[in-house]
Amino acid sequence: MSPTYTITRSTEIAAQPAQIHPYLNDFRQWVHWSPWEGVDADLKREYSGADRGVGARYAWTGNRKAGAGSMEITADAAERVDVRLVFSRPMKATNDVVFTLVSSGAGTRVTWAMTGPHSLFSRVGSALGFFDRLLGKDFEKGLASLKNVVEAA
Repeated sequence: MSPTYTITRSTEIAAQPAQIHPYLNDFRQWVHWSPWEGVDADLKREYSGADRGVGARYAWTGNRKAGAGSMEITADAAERVDVRLVFSRPMKATNDVVFTLVSSGAGTRVTWAMTGPHSLFSRVGSALGFFDRLLGKDFEKGLASLKNVVEAA
C-alpha cells in the first residue's frame, strides 16, 4: 500500500450541526460555498443519483484550472458526511473526504479532511511543505464561505 497524505482544516460556525449539514450532503448547495466556484465561468455540472445523502453524485468538467472529476456521498450521518472524490483531469487521483460536525458551546466545529495516496506530485509537495499549504488554503476559503452562508441564513 502506498503512503497517504491527509489535509485537515477546521472552523467554528455559530449554528447547530442540523443547520450546517444540508450544505454538505447536497452537492447542489456546494455552489454557495465551495472554494472552487468561480474558477471557470463555463464549468459544466452534472448531478445524478440521490438528491442528497448516500448515493448523491456530482460530476464536473471545466477549463485547465477546474479540471474534471466526480464526487459521491458514501456515508451520511447527522454529524458526518463522507465523500469519495475522483479527479480525472489534470491528474488522476482518488481521495476520501470527510466533513465532521461537533457541537461546541453555542456553535459547531466543522472539520474538513481529505486523505489520499501520495502521487509523485504530492510526495514532493509534501516534502517541501507547499502541498498542505496550497490545498489547506482552499479548505480555509471554503470553510469561511460555508460559515458566512450558514450564519447569514
